[in-house]
Amino acid sequence: MNDLLASTYYSSVHTNSKMNRPTLSDSDILPGKSTHFSAECWFDDTCILDMDYFVKTLSGIKAKGVRPDLIGSIITHYASKWLPDLSPDEGSPVLIGSKDFEDSLESVTALWMKKRFFVETLVGILPPEKDSIPCNFLLRLLRIANMVRVEPSYRVELEKRISWQLDQATLKELMIPSFVHTCGTLLDVELVLRLVERFMSLDEGVRSGSALIKVAKLVDNYLAEAAVDANLTLLEFIGLASALPGHARSTDDGLYRAIDTYLKAHPGVTKQERKTLCRLIDSRKLSPEASLHAAQNERLPVRAVIQVLLSEQTKLNNKQQIDWSGSFVSGTRSPNNQGFTEPSARCTSKREIHIQQMEIKRLKEDVLRLQSQCMAMQAQIEKLLDKKRGGRFFSWKKIIVPSLVNKADKYGEIDRETDVGFIGRQTPIDMKTRLVRGKTSNKWRKSLS
Repeated sequence: MNDLLASTYYSSVHTNSKMNRPTLSDSDILPGKSTHFSAECWFDDTCILDMDYFVKTLSGIKAKGVRPDLIGSIITHYASKWLPDLSPDEGSPVLIGSKDFEDSLESVTALWMKKRFFVETLVGILPPEKDSIPCNFLLRLLRIANMVRVEPSYRVELEKRISWQLDQATLKELMIPSFVHTCGTLLDVELVLRLVERFMSLDEGVRSGSALIKVAKLVDNYLAEAAVDANLTLLEFIGLASALPGHARSTDDGLYRAIDTYLKAHPGVTKQERKTLCRLIDSRKLSPEASLHAAQNERLPVRAVIQVLLSEQTKLNNKQQIDWSGSFVSGTRSPNNQGFTEPSARCTSKREIHIQQMEIKRLKEDVLRLQSQCMAMQAQIEKLLDKKRGGRFFSWKKIIVPSLVNKADKYGEIDRETDVGFIGRQTPIDMKTRLVRGKTSNKWRKSLS
């Protein structure tokens, strides 16, 4: 019967082959499957309003060995046409595929039951392959399933399939409202927590490093949106934030933004609760911009601010040590010596340039200060040596003309120098001339007296 329906379907498709529509080529058929037809695949022709006939037609297409991703495309196209809530574009919350639904006198309850049957039927015919249905479509289907209260088994099946490819989800589709009246929050935070826990329970190969990082970023963005809700409890926030391991986040900027949003929307949080929230953040994984904001954030505890400042100082010191060691290695070792090669050039950011300029300026100031201290110490040493020698002249001067020097000191004819080591130091010849002149003048004064 299915083969007959499929043959009838493809024969009707073949009659309209002149129109430009997606084709069903030989590559769309699974290898090893024999087929006696080659016709065009018409998504719109499969989208008949009768659900039972659609299921039978789809079963016939599956029996021909069509690829699972093509089967998934037919299902998503069919669902988006007859239930616009499943379309990426915004639409009316009621069935608008036919005017019969709009003009009918059926009650809202009957339309509600039709939606429920529609969703449960779609979940039942989904291909079992992992990537056959996009994750965002499954999230939209789960949203409708929760709204119309489908059976728990269908909801669990959808959550399991979504967790397989949670890293492909978007924030817009993940923000599913809570349709339970007992839940105080606007968003279904418990649902997202179940999805994350299911994702973490998968094998290591499924939740690879890149997938784990994407999920962590998605969760941080979701927390930042859910934190605005005043009814979100601290336990719900911490439970979802700590559902992922610490190594899943390459940076904690998103988590810090979510915590800051929660503290802003919940001013009644106690001091101890603030400390508990801040323990979720690894200050070493904050960017410079986030660290600067955290250092000036009055909503954070003092201890958290101090940890941020210490971490930023430690990162800055480590970077300076690496830069200095790299410059020493590149300056002292050549590529031909001990197998070292020149470090590759890279683009330096403005912040790094500013830090390097400040470091150079500080080093220049240190050098000038050391030079002034060295000169002062040198002058003190010279003074001590002069006192030890009994004068400020070189020792060989005392050996050559000791009597002349003593006599000159007696009459005070020699002009002593104020600084040591400057130009103008007197030679023994000049000194002898001045001493002789001083002796003659003294005798001439005595003769006049």
